[in-house]
Amino acid sequence: MEMQVTIKTKLKISNAEIALSFLKTMEQYRQACNYVSEYVFEHNFDMKQSKLNKELYAKLRNRFSLKSQMAQSVIRTVIARYKTIKTQMVRRPYKYQDQNTGEWYREVRDLNWLHKPIAFKRPQVDLQRNRDWSYLSSGQLSINTLDGRVKVIPVCHGFDQYFDGTWKFGMAKLLNSGGKWYLHISATKEVADFDKQTVKHVVGIDRGLRFLATTYDEKGKTTFFNGQSVMRKRAKYQKLRATLQAKGTKSAKRRLKKLSRRENRWMTDINHQLAKTLVQNYGENTLFVLENLSGVSFERDDLPKALRNSNSSWAFYQLEQFLTYKAHLNNSEAIEVSAKYTSQRCPKCGIIKKANRHHEIHEYHCQNCDYCSNDDRIGAMNIQLLGTEYISGQEQPKFELTTNA
Repeated sequence: MEMQVTIKTKLKISNAEIALSFLKTMEQYRQACNYVSEYVFEHNFDMKQSKLNKELYAKLRNRFSLKSQMAQSVIRTVIARYKTIKTQMVRRPYKYQDQNTGEWYREVRDLNWLHKPIAFKRPQVDLQRNRDWSYLSSGQLSINTLDGRVKVIPVCHGFDQYFDGTWKFGMAKLLNSGGKWYLHISATKEVADFDKQTVKHVVGIDRGLRFLATTYDEKGKTTFFNGQSVMRKRAKYQKLRATLQAKGTKSAKRRLKKLSRRENRWMTDINHQLAKTLVQNYGENTLFVLENLSGVSFERDDLPKALRNSNSSWAFYQLEQFLTYKAHLNNSEAIEVSAKYTSQRCPKCGIIKKANRHHEIHEYHCQNCDYCSNDDRIGAMNIQLLGTEYISGQEQPKFELTTNA
């Protein structure tokens, strides 16, 4: 199995001329991406690489003065962005509420829902390994620009560990953030396929905000990762964002952009730490089991509006991505199972009944067998059971509504 990571290295620029070459190259690349994006939008989202190369390659070379490899990279960048947006739209269907019944409905979206081409606003450039960038024996990075190649020094803690012969480098992304230059390098590595027969731990993970994660393992151990401090900080960001939005000035809008980037960095760090802790706690040969939250609606009338907004905007999928690649590095695996009835099913008697869960006191109380526990713990227990069924050979385990419900 091949796994992929992104190495984020800071660049030490020796003079202002190099920075100007980077800026020039990135701006031309950005404009070329917008040009290709408009073409894709106007031609029914046809994203065949060979066809786009035939139609646009010469135009990209002439109009934007791009070098051969960069012109092809522009096309690949646009295709990748549209495919990413397509995946995100599928995972986040359009939700609307029936004004008569109050019921919520979901409608799956595709690229035809876009009302304008995807815009590339942030200057950047994708660089092909050994064509547009390379690592020199001197420890420097050689990066291609429209003005020719330049040499810069990478500053990255632990960068040398990727030169042990097991990692293969690919595309790199040059970008500028806060006046500092960075190169994000894609690296892949072959790791052993996950073997169900060697599993030592099966861990069910229920995600949320009151508890960022609640885990339950095969030994019956439950761990709560408290999210109260996260909720307080999210509320602080939300209040500050509302204040800036109410002003509506140019300076307020600039601050909103900076605030958004700061919040995203903070969320990313929280998810990285949580994923790392989970993998370290259980070690190798662990199966981490999570709910498939695509299409799951948080628009419930029994939740406060602020909590509904926080739930719908927290980066749950990002945590899953981080946990997956960290698990692969540790000879473990992370899978998704159906989210149906995991919060409504009693793990003791198996009855499924929505009324058994009491959100206001965060408790699940089974009216059939009288079992009572924390509602997040109940979810983790049911998710862990589905993981056990997966290990036993059931490829897509899920709960079915029984006649007793």
